[in-house]
Amino acid sequence: MDHKDLDVWKKSMELVEHTYKITSSFPASEMYGLTNQLRRASVSVVSNIAEGSGRKFDKELLYFLNVSLGSLAELETQIEIAYRLSFISDVEDTFQLVTETRKLIIGFRNYINKRQNTDD
Repeated sequence: MDHKDLDVWKKSMELVEHTYKITSSFPASEMYGLTNQLRRASVSVVSNIAEGSGRKFDKELLYFLNVSLGSLAELETQIEIAYRLSFISDVEDTFQLVTETRKLIIGFRNYINKRQNTDD
């Protein structure tokens, strides 16, 4: 399957773009701190979806989807930290995008789990 055709991949790419935009106004002192961490976590979400989709077996895809969910939780926590440190003032749109992405990953994971169980 081509990962670029997946809605979950497309939504994750939106999340990466959004993350880069919100972190562009962070203090310069955070370039190698929170800015870098947020960007890496968002890139990890979409990258793991792509990598898992490129694997041969559903079991491998499921592993990478779970890694994506972990990176998404990391990103969500870092957004909360940035908000508490007043690096960003409005996080509702960001958290909404995180929630939409999480739902798509979980839905895709459930679909793959069902497909895997019917193939056994």
